[in-house]
Parts: sequence; structure tokens; C-alpha cells
Amino acid sequence: MSIKEKMKSGKLYLCNDEALGKEQTQCLEVLYDFNHTRPSEREKRKEILHKLFAEIGNNVYIEPPLHANWGRHTHLGNDVYANFNLTLVDDTDIYIGNNVLIGPNVTIDAGTHPIHPELRRKAAQYNLPVIIEDNVWIGAGAIILPGVRIGENTVIGAGSVVTKDIPPNVVAIGSPCRILRKINENDMKYYHKDRKINEEDLLTILK
Repeated sequence: MSIKEKMKSGKLYLCNDEALGKEQTQCLEVLYDFNHTRPSEREKRKEILHKLFAEIGNNVYIEPPLHANWGRHTHLGNDVYANFNLTLVDDTDIYIGNNVLIGPNVTIDAGTHPIHPELRRKAAQYNLPVIIEDNVWIGAGAIILPGVRIGENTVIGAGSVVTKDIPPNVVAIGSPCRILRKINENDMKYYHKDRKINEEDLLTILK
């Protein structure tokens, strides 16, 4: 099995491989170009992101700075917004669905290392894909760990550390991240604690 096959299979490999490092540097050069664009250069940013990512849908906007191990292992759907300082540890595939909102300082991590120090000393690594389904909102400062799947419509609270799969249609918070409650009809009545959604505003939003 080649080192690239091991990267995609969850097997242990040595991440200090020289050829791998050279290839990764090429991806990081593209990322450097993105992070040094001016705010007015939206079209240029769009072109660079199409070079950087494996797949990218329509109406994707990412605020620089963006950090990624590769870029080319990340797949994005339509209508994705990511705020400042998104970090993608994409040594294997990260899948981000449609209509996903990502707050500032979020880390999505598909690469990790074994626990034993002798293995880590030799630069051993393994990777597990991360899947974020449609309509997910990830709050500021959240960390999504390797192998996690977040179900559609779910909200991950700010500062959460997501260590295992989270099902669809829930609000989940904490470290480790746990389900707080299901999303329900009251969420169409109240937008924050006891703050009611004005009916006229609701009609405008849903138009």
C-alpha cells in the first residue's frame, strides 16, 4: 500500500515523508496566495479556492486567513460560509455539505497521531474522514475531531469539542460535545432565549 493510500485508509504512515512534504508545499503555496488577497479581490479569491479544494460548490465564501494542511482533500457544497481562522487538518477527506455556517476559529481535524510516544517520535500519523452534512451550523471556536460525522440541520455550540458522531436535528454543546436538545417548533417562535421572532420578520426571511 502506498503512502497516499494509507493516508486515505486510516492506516499508520510516516508523515515526514520527503516526497509528501514537497507535494504538500505546492498546496500551501496556493493557500498563501489566497491569504494575501485584498478584501476587494473576491473573484481572485474564488479562483484560488477552486484551485485549492477537491470540490467547491456555488456561493462559497471563506474569510481569510484560512489554514489547511492540504486543501485538496476538502470537499465543499453550495452556500458555505466560513468566518475567520478556519483550520482544516485535511490529511484525508473532509466533506462539508450545503448551507453550512462555520464560525470564527473553528478547527476541523481529520489527521491525528497514535498515543504511544515512541510511535509519535517517529512521526507516525493516521487519518479518519470528517463529514459535516447539510444545514449544519458550527459555533465559534469549536473543534471537530477525526472520524466524526455531524448530522444535517444540527447546531454545534461555540467552544465545543466534538469527539463522536452527532445526530441530525439537535443542538449539541460542550467538551466533550453532548446533545442538549432537539431542534423543534419553538425555534421558529424564539430566536434567542425569550426573544420572539416577529411574524412580519419571519415572513420576510422565509419569502
